[in-house]
Amino acid sequence: MTFDTPRDVWLPIPPDEIDGLPPGLDYLFWDGGEAGDQPFPGDPARCAVYVVPYMKRQDVKVRPLREMRGLRLVQTLTAGVDDITGRLADLPDGVRLCNARGVHEASTAELALTLTLAALRGIPEFVRGQQQERWQTEFHPALADKSVLVVGYGAIGAAIEDRLVPFEVARVARVARSQRTTERGPVHPFTELAALLPEADVVILSTPLNDTTRGLVDAEFLARMKDGALLVNVARGPVVDTKALLAELESGRLTAALDVTDPEPLPPGHPLWHAPGVLISPHVGGPTSAFLPRAKRLLADQLSRFVNREPLRHVILTTGTADGP
Repeated sequence: MTFDTPRDVWLPIPPDEIDGLPPGLDYLFWDGGEAGDQPFPGDPARCAVYVVPYMKRQDVKVRPLREMRGLRLVQTLTAGVDDITGRLADLPDGVRLCNARGVHEASTAELALTLTLAALRGIPEFVRGQQQERWQTEFHPALADKSVLVVGYGAIGAAIEDRLVPFEVARVARVARSQRTTERGPVHPFTELAALLPEADVVILSTPLNDTTRGLVDAEFLARMKDGALLVNVARGPVVDTKALLAELESGRLTAALDVTDPEPLPPGHPLWHAPGVLISPHVGGPTSAFLPRAKRLLADQLSRFVNREPLRHVILTTGTADGP
């Protein structure tokens, strides 16, 4: 590939740590720094590919976008791209936005099962008992024989079902934006949620955050869940109406296990911290030992495709076209 203009690639992983990066590009390391004020590694106007720093504040992630006038590709290292879609007006036309499909499925699905099992089997209570040197045995629900509803059946939703199967669940129902059929069974459209919710013992959220899913889990959604059901959120915090969820938790009718919250980070003193029947983890679905190997493989492959003018993987939209602003 020849470049008349920008050829810089900004990487949040040192380029010498990524095997298989193609020649023909200039690789610069930039991850925003610990405080988010790390100087830019070069002229943003010469950046052709921007790999968004992982696990940084949104203001850090979008800080260079407005100056990247020669940008052709934005590659996130997250499954969701909502941090970037709100700033697409800062980008020139023709920029492809790609997500990190294939990087987080294993880790996020693991956590979804971890939260589900921990909440059902009373693990938080056992931890508190251990701290108090208190031995207390009692019956808890099992995941076996439960009906599970996966809301958001993309790659992560499918990975969650893969891990549910060995636990002898009674049924897995799947919901996504569009109706389709998979090897494991039908995927229902969102329009059928109202009928599916009352049948589910466990509802697992793994949707992207967009205009359709923001506030999806509102008071009406929660009211349709059966008494004693568990809500598990490994999607994004704003998918759930926090006030409506708090009302259900405080009544004792529902329980929840949340890896994401709204607001996030959850501030000290927020009532969600101490609501009954809730287990909270601090948005750790992705950052595990599985992340870096998969992220590096994705970047090497994607940049090789970019250099060789081959179709890119996991394109969410292209700015200035029918699928983008």
